Amino acid sequence: MIAADDKNGKILYEDQDHKFIWLGADPEAASGVVQTNQYLIIDKGKGVLLDPGGIHLFARVVAIASRYISLDRIDSIFFSHQDPDVSSGIALWLGITSAKIYVSSLWLRFLPHFGVVDQSRVIGIENYGNVLKLQSGAALRFVQAHFLHSTGNFSAFDEKSGILFSGDIGASVFPEGREVLFVDDFDAHLAFIEGFHRRYMASSKASSRWVRSVQALSPKMIAPQHGAVYRGPSVARFLEWFARFECGVDVIDSIYSK
Repeated sequence: MIAADDKNGKILYEDQDHKFIWLGADPEAASGVVQTNQYLIIDKGKGVLLDPGGIHLFARVVAIASRYISLDRIDSIFFSHQDPDVSSGIALWLGITSAKIYVSSLWLRFLPHFGVVDQSRVIGIENYGNVLKLQSGAALRFVQAHFLHSTGNFSAFDEKSGILFSGDIGASVFPEGREVLFVDDFDAHLAFIEGFHRRYMASSKASSRWVRSVQALSPKMIAPQHGAVYRGPSVARFLEWFARFECGVDVIDSIYSK
């Protein structure tokens, strides 16, 4: 179970100039709504939101983020891909902040369907990825994660903290009452990730390509959009497992069979 003290957020990394914050447990998870994680980076007093979530979570994320930073100090928002649990609140965030939005250039023409007609503050991330320079001179690196599971998909590596925000990659789906914040026993955790990755990730070719890119960064934690955060030995264990895991088109015959 996630500790009561952590339900309103937990700082995963902190130094004098920089914080990486998990923005608490989603109270809607038990009601059949997809559980999601939101994260906030604060660097030299400026904020970056990572996948702030859908419309129904907007008020909760605003309230928790406001515990750590004034909303007018949030100047960047990153969306890993276009799914509604990630980005359907985008118009609301544009309305209450002056932030620039970073999302794959493939999804720019879909934004009007989320109520975003004026895209003057939206920056398309090109296929090769971009680097967002933060106030301290540190960088948030957008890492290619195409077809995992979205065709235009990115992870975000915070170089200062060493934390990789992985989006849907690494996601876990817990039975009610079994939720944990951190993965400390990877073997036990496999039961909560195998089914999701087998169906939602495109292929082992796509996953192994992403793993090679991530291993070169040597992340200290992997923070997914759903479920628990990987830390310690579970980081390397997950990458090794995911690089060779058969999924998507690798197992398409089993999906089509009766």
